[in-house]
Amino acid sequence: MKLSIIVPMLNEEAAIASTLRALRTGSPEGEIIAVDGGSGDRSIEIARPLCDLLIEAPRGRAAQMNAGAVQATGEVLAFVHADTIVPRTFAADIEAAIADPHIVGGRFDLRLDDGHALCVLIGALISLRSRVSRTATGDQAIFVRRHVFQTLGGFPDLPICEDLEFARRLKRTGKIACLRSRVITSARRWRKAGIIRTVARMWLIRGAYLAGVPPAKLARGYCDIR
Repeated sequence: MKLSIIVPMLNEEAAIASTLRALRTGSPEGEIIAVDGGSGDRSIEIARPLCDLLIEAPRGRAAQMNAGAVQATGEVLAFVHADTIVPRTFAADIEAAIADPHIVGGRFDLRLDDGHALCVLIGALISLRSRVSRTATGDQAIFVRRHVFQTLGGFPDLPICEDLEFARRLKRTGKIACLRSRVITSARRWRKAGIIRTVARMWLIRGAYLAGVPPAKLARGYCDIR
């Protein structure tokens, strides 16, 4: 299996090196593609020597991930946020899952990088919800067979909830692998905006999207914290 890993980034100079180094450890043979959305800091300078390819794309996580997928050569694509640390078994876990021909894609369990009891609980509940619903958030390192990704038309061009919509479409195409291995994602959003407030805002956005509220309207209430 050849794995291509796409990492969208924007002003991530504080996090991107750790993310890319963990990816190289977890996927020594994988192709790592960083996609910058117009950073004004040192993100590009830091990322360039740590990835196989660095490209620039219009700002927006969906647009950046789709641009990276176009350049990818792997038969399996994985999408990892710039503040997420993957396990050492990352590529091996994906390969084991994809060995089942019925699996079209999947995601990892999640842990936040904060030992606060509420943060521990949030990570566990996100993982549980994802396992029950067979959908995922972008923080969970979504992976997918390349031909399935192309059939779905990539990530929908939305300013928010592109991961939710993609995951909903993906599960209609086949079996989803809900891996027990965990990725560790930054809790900076919860720390800076408040744990309870952030959880409430995320659930409100998610519920409103599923109820049909236009994503452009929802994006105005989303705090883009780095």
